[in-house]
Amino acid sequence: MPTDAQLKEIVRKKYAEIALQDKDTNTSSCCGSGACSTEVYNIMSEDYSSLKGYNQDADLGLGCGLPTQYAKIRKGDTVIDLGSGAGNDCFIARHETGDSGKVIGIDFTTAMIEKARQNAEARGFNNVEFRLGDIEHMPVTSNHADVIVSNCVLNLVPNKYEVFKEIHRVLKPGGHFSISDVVIVGSLPDGLRKDAEMYAGCVAGAIQKDVYLELIVATGFTQITVQKIKPIDIPDDILKIYLSRDEIRSFREGVFGIFSLTVFAEKPATEKNTCQPGAGCC
Repeated sequence: MPTDAQLKEIVRKKYAEIALQDKDTNTSSCCGSGACSTEVYNIMSEDYSSLKGYNQDADLGLGCGLPTQYAKIRKGDTVIDLGSGAGNDCFIARHETGDSGKVIGIDFTTAMIEKARQNAEARGFNNVEFRLGDIEHMPVTSNHADVIVSNCVLNLVPNKYEVFKEIHRVLKPGGHFSISDVVIVGSLPDGLRKDAEMYAGCVAGAIQKDVYLELIVATGFTQITVQKIKPIDIPDDILKIYLSRDEIRSFREGVFGIFSLTVFAEKPATEKNTCQPGAGCC
């Protein structure tokens, strides 16, 4: 099994390639990973085109939800998008914040940052900026953001607890997040769990839904609400690369499943101590 550092480098290289692909290529596979399917349709991504602020050039088809639709963004808010890609969620958030707000996109892939900056400059968006950085160590001061959004990104990060700690640090007291991500219910077969390519494709990096929600609690968030959950249908011609015939049958019969989850939570206006998972204090 690759180390955390190796997994992050796999993801970095894969998403540098994805930045140069078109949307049709990305949406015919798992998060643009290149696990090609002859059943060409969007495996995870949802249709953004009806949302105000949508820009087709910034939509690479890499998401698994519509977190900005559920994020309760207000005029004048400062919004941060984790794993901002070519800028799609940032530009929708900008429409909600208006000219008086600010949007910051963070991505650790240089090619994505360059593409997003080009998209913002072409549209004259002077209150949207993109910063190169790791979301486990955000290049943002503490207590800075009113809202944080993210779309199908935390599943790519080996240490999700550190990301939630960073989200807590960066949000203002009383601020909140809305995050769409990939989670698992039931036991994921080793074929999917161990394959590095499927990690970059969002599946093998996903964790159990209950564990995901426990991490949010453990890092001090309240008012946790599952805003949307839907099953992700992976075509057989992708599954057969990683699973046996019996495992595919079990997947289809619902013994285990992969889901898109959109979850909302608030940072309390009054700080409380947080604890490490498993420390016996949660």
